[in-house]
Amino acid sequence: MTAFEVLTMGRIGVDLYPQQVGVGLDEVETFSKFLGGSASNVAVAAARYGRRTAVITRTGDDPFGTFLHRTLRGYGVDDRYVTAVPRLPTPVTFCAIFPPDDFPLYFYRLPKAPDLEIYTDELDTDAIREAGVFWVTVTGLSEEPSRAATLAALQARAGKDITVLDLDYRPMFWPSREEARHWVQQALPHVTVAVGNLDECDTAVGEREPLAAARKLHEFGVQLAVVKQGPKGVLADDGTVTTEVPPVPVDVLNGLGAGDAFGGALCHGLLAGWDTERVMRFANAAGAIVASRLACSDAMPTAADVDELLAGRPPGAHGPREATSA
Repeated sequence: MTAFEVLTMGRIGVDLYPQQVGVGLDEVETFSKFLGGSASNVAVAAARYGRRTAVITRTGDDPFGTFLHRTLRGYGVDDRYVTAVPRLPTPVTFCAIFPPDDFPLYFYRLPKAPDLEIYTDELDTDAIREAGVFWVTVTGLSEEPSRAATLAALQARAGKDITVLDLDYRPMFWPSREEARHWVQQALPHVTVAVGNLDECDTAVGEREPLAAARKLHEFGVQLAVVKQGPKGVLADDGTVTTEVPPVPVDVLNGLGAGDAFGGALCHGLLAGWDTERVMRFANAAGAIVASRLACSDAMPTAADVDELLAGRPPGAHGPREATSA
């Protein structure tokens, strides 16, 4: 088998986005459904750049699980490592949309999300070792058996570059920030790249100042620390050179998928061997494009879209491909 260029591991689910903007979920009349979940979205985003991608995750054995398999394949993401858990439903997530900066999320992942039922003995460690980029998320550390499987996957990877930890901290998935910090710090020595916003860096290493957070991440062995600063842009530090790039201004419709778009673009740029500033500018622009669109997975841009925005032109519009009324 040809090695995957990007292999991700973590959340998957169905995102239900309202078709009425600026009202609470109690007033929304219609929704559209999309593939969601950070690890899955990153795989989709990388596939948009022509990268061979796959995701390690689990769904319920139900129609929503079938939808996610079909949608992954439609985006060009290999679904061979997506398996069903018969006892658990596929998770759904609702989002209310109040542009430009209020997008409350409601996760329905009880009694337990199938993507937390990944077991160590089910992992294809050869594929993990051989992937150009291996990307895992902090959510996978929140419960067993996914926690042990995530750490085992990172250990199998043996520090190979490019191994990425998405600091994607969601308080509702953890009993406390301190518990999350403990397990994140077990994972950090096994990765070469860490990516997170200021609050996620605080969870990881107890530091909210961007450069100080990057330096703390380096202390755990991280080679490239990427700190997203919201309206101040992004800081990247490789231990020798610090790069800061400003955000790309857009009219925000739904900011939720921007981080995953950034992640897929980051994978693409690192695989291409670009310098850090070019990678950050490209990833920033990719995130901005998705923030200006409704969905996450379906909104992921192509390289041409990103290049157009960086050149000061509106990126090419494309309509939804897997959105259906729900």
